Amino acid sequence: MNENLRILKPFFRGLPIIILAVAISILAAKKYLNYVTPMYESTAKLKLADIQEGVPSSNLFKDFDVFTSANKIATEIEVLKSTLLIERAIDELPFNKEIYRKGYFQSVELFSNSPILIEGTFSIADAFDKKYGVDVISTKEFIFFYPDSKKGIKGFFGKPMKIKGGTILIHLNEPFIRYKKDLKIIDSYEFEFLSKQKLMDKINKNLDIVSVDKDVPVIRINLKSNVPEKAALFVNKLAEVYVKDYIESKFRAADTTVDFLKKEINSSSKKLSTSENNIQNFKDKEHIINIPQETETDLRKIAQLKIEKANLKMSLDAIKDLNKYIANGKGNILDLAPNFEAFTDLLSTEMVKNMKNLQAEKKDLLLTYTPENEKVKVIDAKIKDLTDYQIESIKNTENNLQIKYSELSGEIKESEKAFIGLPEKEKKLTILNRDFNLYENNYNFLNEKRIDAEIAKSAKIAFHKVISPGEIITTPVSPIRSIIIIVAAIMGMFGAIVLIYIVHFAKAKVNDIYTIEKNSTIPIAIATPYIKLKERIGDHFLKEALQMELKGLIQEKGIITISSYNNTVDHLFHSKNLIRAFCAQGRKILVVDTTGELENLVNQSDYINFSDPKYLSAMQSVFKNEIEEKMKNYELCIIHNQAINKGRLALLFMSLGSQNFVVLDSRRTAEKTIISIELLRDEYHLPNLSFILNKTGFNPSIFSSAKKVYSKYFNR
Repeated sequence: MNENLRILKPFFRGLPIIILAVAISILAAKKYLNYVTPMYESTAKLKLADIQEGVPSSNLFKDFDVFTSANKIATEIEVLKSTLLIERAIDELPFNKEIYRKGYFQSVELFSNSPILIEGTFSIADAFDKKYGVDVISTKEFIFFYPDSKKGIKGFFGKPMKIKGGTILIHLNEPFIRYKKDLKIIDSYEFEFLSKQKLMDKINKNLDIVSVDKDVPVIRINLKSNVPEKAALFVNKLAEVYVKDYIESKFRAADTTVDFLKKEINSSSKKLSTSENNIQNFKDKEHIINIPQETETDLRKIAQLKIEKANLKMSLDAIKDLNKYIANGKGNILDLAPNFEAFTDLLSTEMVKNMKNLQAEKKDLLLTYTPENEKVKVIDAKIKDLTDYQIESIKNTENNLQIKYSELSGEIKESEKAFIGLPEKEKKLTILNRDFNLYENNYNFLNEKRIDAEIAKSAKIAFHKVISPGEIITTPVSPIRSIIIIVAAIMGMFGAIVLIYIVHFAKAKVNDIYTIEKNSTIPIAIATPYIKLKERIGDHFLKEALQMELKGLIQEKGIITISSYNNTVDHLFHSKNLIRAFCAQGRKILVVDTTGELENLVNQSDYINFSDPKYLSAMQSVFKNEIEEKMKNYELCIIHNQAINKGRLALLFMSLGSQNFVVLDSRRTAEKTIISIELLRDEYHLPNLSFILNKTGFNPSIFSSAKKVYSKYFNR
């Protein structure tokens, strides 16, 4: 805690300087603000078109734009920053010239409130970016000055004036003058025609285009200018130019797209027609109506024929077996039992029934008649006719079935020929159909895009819109008076604090007890505060004399040497007042004065003066013997020593003392003196050395110190 307070002491002591520095800084800041050119900022907000709504949502360009970017907001910001748009905005604004009213310390730009208007045409580039002077001397005449020229050229309002590299025309702003009746016209002015490059640089320097948020399609256009009207005009014009450029670009793109699509549609239509003809010619050549249906029909036909063939084959095999069976039993056919499964017509069935009936009838007759009987023979003849007819019928049926079987086989072979080369036909037809579908899809796609392009071309509107136009701001954004004043005050305060501490550490005085204890092992006997009232000095030193006695620093018949390092003035105060305090205690004191400064302090009988130059060559024993001789009648001897750094006998008298006190002044003694004294003690073995700190805790105000210094030098 004490260490923190010790660090703050220079601060509290220099508080007046800090207050003065803060006040000066505030006054300087206010003076600066009176002459600095204020900057005004105007902001326009632009809402970008939503690509999910309206005409921009059409797929007109989505399939074409292979370089499309997901971050449309960043893209549009770069478009707004482009030189092309900024130049177009500047071309539509009267920013190419600047007129200033000239003052003693500051020139103020006049924009819409200028009493004079200036026009000019220049043939060389060197005429641009130069400030020309105009002194209006009356409502009819003026004096023109070239840059850095004191010689003027007289001119008249409303008459062209030839200058180096061009011609200028200066005339009065009559409407504004009539509006502002108390306007000062006769004055000094400056004007400058800006080149496009310099104007672009000025705009780009103060232009800031950012998005409100990365996910919100709203762009903020900011411009700072010393003329608020300029800032508002430019941000609004840039937004307007951007919207116009968007509409023009959209129209040009749609118009170009329509022309391109029409050409592509004509080309695609021709290719589509050619593809249709190729398919028709191929079908006519190959006699194709519908390959899948034709193939299915042929397959069904072949399958049906094969079924019929299989059935016919079974019938043929059965009739062959029957014919063979009957042929083997031709003599006794009536005894045979043939299988007529494959010979199932009604006639054959009826004939077999008749034959069996005749056979039964014959058996009945044979019971009555002999085989040679006419009736029996007639029956046999009938049976024979029927048998022959049956055998012949079977043969004919077999032949007929064989013929049918052969014809059916041939027909199947002929039908299967239709499948020869079918894969090749299907392949060619598939290729032709694929080309046709490709051209047809392309044709339909191009027609859809043409319709979208026609819609985009006819819709001459922009879905970008200005949602907040720039306004003329009357409050400047820079400099911010409050911030500048606060910063100036803070800088002044910190500057003063730094200066105070630099001076404090550069002076490096003893200051306090802590500094002594930090730099030396020599103890501190007493610490004397700064005593303002003289009446309190005696009481205080009586207290210090008592403290010294209690600490064992005063010995019977002891010799106390009081010294300082640089000047005897530093310890004279303690020498005088300690002698008085000891005398007030009733002690018999012998005063040894090495400087002659205590001559009138005590009686001459109690006083020894060693300040005479003759003592400079004396040895230690001379002083020692004389002091010891005198000390027989005294209790205590106090030596008022010379300055250690300047006196030739200072160390000698310190060696004679039984107790040595070195006075350090907290405001005057340098910190390095502490180390020097300790080195002297170690080198010369000075006995019982202690420090006395004078003016401890004394922290005078800077004004009192300044007053003291002033009085000192003024008196000189």
